[in-house]
Amino acid sequence: MNDQIALIVGLGNPGTQYAHTRHNAGADLVEQLAAHLNSPLKPEPRFHGFTTKVNLNNLSVHLLIPSTFMNLSGQSVAALANFYKIQANQILVAHDELDLQPGTARLKFSGGHGGHNGLRDIISRLGNTKDFYRLRIGIGHPGHASQVSGYVLTKAPKAEQLQTQAAIDEALRFLPLAVSGEWQRAMNQLHSFKG
Repeated sequence: MNDQIALIVGLGNPGTQYAHTRHNAGADLVEQLAAHLNSPLKPEPRFHGFTTKVNLNNLSVHLLIPSTFMNLSGQSVAALANFYKIQANQILVAHDELDLQPGTARLKFSGGHGGHNGLRDIISRLGNTKDFYRLRIGIGHPGHASQVSGYVLTKAPKAEQLQTQAAIDEALRFLPLAVSGEWQRAMNQLHSFKG
């Protein structure tokens, strides 16, 4: 796990009705990263998303937020990755994670989609490879599978939003380390944080 990242993707659903809902935690992170680096995301129809190019730890990195709905995220990711010849192991996907509590964020490499429709479509569109990096942002679980879709598509209560934001802030602090291939250091730091 010493790959350098060329593309960071933030998953979410488009439209104001979904802005800052739990399911858009990944998109929120990438939006904040772009703002922090004074590099606004711009619509790019050929990539079905909003994109910009930034400098992180002296590395040139594409940022992407798909403008498709979550279950079609792979259309956007594959279009940009294919155009710039970016390999799966050079991609980091930031997404919401039901299995982690709010206030936590975790980095991992590879793995299944865990029922996440955005990850499912990305795996499919990248030729069924699971070998990309993930930044999992905890949103907690509503308790029962039947409640998940309503839960992820709504905004969290204020206290929970603050916990999620604290985890995003912490992830943004260690992203430059991860992007440049220092995964173990970034993971050690990030995984010890509890917001």
